[in-house]
Amino acid sequence: MNFDHILSLIGGFGKFQKILYVWICLPQIFLAFHMLVSVFTGAVPPHSCRSSRPSTTAPASSDFNFSLLSGPDARPELSCVARLNHGGAEAPNQTSRGCQAGWDYSKEVFQSTIVTEWDLVCDDASLNNMASSIYMSGLLVGAVLFGILADKYGRRPVILLSLAIQAVFGVSAAFAPNLYVYILLRFMVGTSVSGVIMNAFSLGTEWTGSKHRMLAGVITDCFFGLGYITLAGAAYLIRDWRKLQLAISAPGFLFIFYIWTLPKSARWLMANNRNEEAWELIRKAAQINGEPLQEDLEIRQTYEGKVTVEKRKYTVIDLVRTAKMRRHSLIVFYLWFVNILVYYGLALNISDFGVNIYLTHMMFGLIEMPSRTITLFTLNRSRKYSQLAFLAVGGLACLLTIFIPDDLSRTRTALAMVGKFGISASLSIMYIYSAEVFPTVIRQHGIGISSMCARVGGVLAPIIHLLRRVSVHAPMVLFGLCPLVGSALTLLLPETAHKPLPDTIEDVEGCNPSEKEGNVKPVLYETRLQNADIASRTGTDSVKLQAPENRCDCTALASACKALPYVSQRGSLPRYFSAMPIPDQLMPTKEMIAHPGSGVRLSSWGPGAPREAPTPVKRL
Repeated sequence: MNFDHILSLIGGFGKFQKILYVWICLPQIFLAFHMLVSVFTGAVPPHSCRSSRPSTTAPASSDFNFSLLSGPDARPELSCVARLNHGGAEAPNQTSRGCQAGWDYSKEVFQSTIVTEWDLVCDDASLNNMASSIYMSGLLVGAVLFGILADKYGRRPVILLSLAIQAVFGVSAAFAPNLYVYILLRFMVGTSVSGVIMNAFSLGTEWTGSKHRMLAGVITDCFFGLGYITLAGAAYLIRDWRKLQLAISAPGFLFIFYIWTLPKSARWLMANNRNEEAWELIRKAAQINGEPLQEDLEIRQTYEGKVTVEKRKYTVIDLVRTAKMRRHSLIVFYLWFVNILVYYGLALNISDFGVNIYLTHMMFGLIEMPSRTITLFTLNRSRKYSQLAFLAVGGLACLLTIFIPDDLSRTRTALAMVGKFGISASLSIMYIYSAEVFPTVIRQHGIGISSMCARVGGVLAPIIHLLRRVSVHAPMVLFGLCPLVGSALTLLLPETAHKPLPDTIEDVEGCNPSEKEGNVKPVLYETRLQNADIASRTGTDSVKLQAPENRCDCTALASACKALPYVSQRGSLPRYFSAMPIPDQLMPTKEMIAHPGSGVRLSSWGPGAPREAPTPVKRL
């Protein structure tokens, strides 16, 4: 009986899980704040050189007509170049120099941003993009760091640590004295965002039954969309970047109550042989859900602690060690990279579409809701083809924007919204799909590397915007082609809809029909029995079990070990099986071991069965 079966017995999405998802979803709002606030804090308002005034007695910046920088009669050179002639008419061959006296900024939309405070324009404009990239680098570092910490110490402590870092450094960023301190503080916020995103989702997934996992994941994404929309309203009301940064960060200290409310992952505890803690949580969840544990589960718990097996330690190398796992891992890594690259490439550069920045941001946030919700209907049918379809929609829409002329900015924005719709839906699916593709023993490794690849896409998203200096269409061409390639690669991934989570790499690899019997290599395992009753029934306190290397070839083993429980490496519960019936004198032959269809039938067994005692089976 695996952990998914236990969840089905105690309630896969009962009151316990619903309360858990309240705690998981609330931080998602603030994650959206931190991820997207640079759209407003790093916005570039219209600006002009102070020395470009027609006379030495220049008017105040508020009196300068910034419309001269855009429109049919625009003079965009006034943004970065100062004219030497301060008279009336200007000659065509007039020389110019840089803005040595600084810049004046329009305050029509923004009262202040990091651009206006530290003059991140003209020659220093790339520093603004670099600040966004370094923040995304923080997410990359956090994906690696907190992925390792979560595997070692569990999901809950890493989530609590990440929320604390997010609040402390987020508030500190509002008081940054210069750009470099601000970038460093934002980098730390980025690391914490990864810690919350990865481990909150893992915690929720590991407590949710397979039938409700999709719904729970979409609900989480909708809260991120809610934060997306809310940020537009907050930024509209708070036009000063320091006050806005403080407003989105200070409420993070309220999450201190999570110390008492956020549960651990029972699945992770079992995978790390902390079975007593896991069972305490399972009992608590069952009680809250109104589904008390059945008696046979309680009995099996007692047998679980009596048999110890040396378990293999898994590393990130196991993600690419075997053929199918390697193919699945590399494709999932690429899909994460593409989704985040395009998602933030569109979201962080909404000013390029020529429409009001607050309205565009709110519309991009609103599109999150239907894009996330529609996956509820498509994912029930297929994870694989839903992913493929939405990636194709997002890529094609982004490509089509390059054919829209500049004077049709609303049409171009509408197409970009369609692209955002497809990528948002695809990203929502990826959170669920990738968690189902990776087996339990390396799931956190897989999610950690996936998040790392995603953050590489996030790091590149602001930098790709600089390609507009080469060609104005270059960013959108990349945002269109990359998803189309990912759509094609999705065909090589397995379908995971309505299937239990794989627990071992062997679950992913499956049976190889082309494998010949002679290639099956027996492996010896030693299991020591510490329970006196079981030891007396087997006549020994140490039994060597011989099993084939491929999990598909496992069948009955030595009848002398009948009383020994089936020991699983799946990181959850032991399993109990019985052969029905196997005479005492019958020993399984090599053919029986190599061919599961040899007539030996297995069925559930609990302690107390007098005759059909279990035949041990070892899953590799």
